[in-house]
Amino acid sequence: MKRAVAFLPRALAVTIAFLPAACGPGKPPAGSTPEQVAAERGRRVYSVTCTTCHNPDPSKPGAIGPAIRGSSRALIEARVLRAGYPPGYEPQRKSKLMPAMPHLAGSIDDLAAFLK
Repeated sequence: MKRAVAFLPRALAVTIAFLPAACGPGKPPAGSTPEQVAAERGRRVYSVTCTTCHNPDPSKPGAIGPAIRGSSRALIEARVLRAGYPPGYEPQRKSKLMPAMPHLAGSIDDLAAFLK
């Protein structure tokens, strides 16, 4: 048992070390526009954070969350940061399962670029 417990920190360190590689290449292709770079960062955030509930293809509904391709920046900000909706928005679903994720505040523009 002690041996298995001692292995866990090393396994976690290896997993964390390889996480960026699992999310895609570290550098955008040469000649990428700022919007393409932002969309790639947004794709990575989406892949790691959003696909638990939303489909890996954001144009399709997921197991819990709706299709979100084309969502406005205002909707993304309201849903991600406050688990709410912008004024006047009619939700696609009545559920209130999505939690606020204020730690993603710096990724809102990137997510909007990816979901555009």
